[in-house]
Amino acid sequence: MLKFEPRWRFTPPPDGKYKNTTIPSEAQREFDTMIGKVATQGDRWDILEHFKAAFCKACGASHTWSSSESWADTDLSSGMARAAENAPVFLEAFYDACQDLLERQMFAPDATMINEVCERHDIGYVLVPPNMLLRESLTAASVSVAERPPTVAESAMEVLHKSLERAEHLLSEGHHRESVQETLWVLESVTTAFRGVESAGDSVRGKYFNEIVRDLARIGKGSTLEHVLRWVTSLHGYLSSPTGGGVRHGLDLNGGVPIGANEARLFCNLIRSYISYLLTEHEQRHA
Repeated sequence: MLKFEPRWRFTPPPDGKYKNTTIPSEAQREFDTMIGKVATQGDRWDILEHFKAAFCKACGASHTWSSSESWADTDLSSGMARAAENAPVFLEAFYDACQDLLERQMFAPDATMINEVCERHDIGYVLVPPNMLLRESLTAASVSVAERPPTVAESAMEVLHKSLERAEHLLSEGHHRESVQETLWVLESVTTAFRGVESAGDSVRGKYFNEIVRDLARIGKGSTLEHVLRWVTSLHGYLSSPTGGGVRHGLDLNGGVPIGANEARLFCNLIRSYISYLLTEHEQRHA
């Protein structure tokens, strides 16, 4: 995984002299062509799925195998287009996928080749493994400036991102309950960011998940947020219950039903969507 500003995962730097926000369609096509050449070295379908999984991960989406090699090609293009909406995570996904193939003794584009594509299309990033740097920062003043340490909030976001990655890894290995448990932990953690939020003289004063959600729903009464929090509370309650998901208080051995692969994928996707919504809501309230 490349190292770069954690906040870029959510909001890339704005465009300036270079294209920093998204990967332009011409560059996407060039990266897609490179994948096609890599795929000539082995099982083409498998390699397409390998890159597709990397771009799904970049989007925070779950990866499932396509029904055919042709569909894998189509689905990969769609996944690349979605990931391209955030330039740094797109580049990280492509680089990481290539590194994995290099470790499997296959030839794949390295940082130099990726940088050449970025330069041709005026994309504002330079890969200097293990770091990804803004191209503008390299062409700015040559005076050495101490790097700003990440804020507490940025460090926290990095922790949450790694936890979601672990959940996806657990899911792929068949650890269904653990993957849901890990994703639920991220949801509970994200809600703590709303502690202290104020609106119309009211504020979020709760310390724990249920208290925070209750307070937040109260100050957001009548809005979409209130309805979303109602669904979040319902899902959280079901997953916590011994006769529901059983991920927090143990599974009822008499009436509980263990989480299977299909349910785990559903719960993880639902929770990820709520996490994304709440992070955007929080960002808007602090804009």
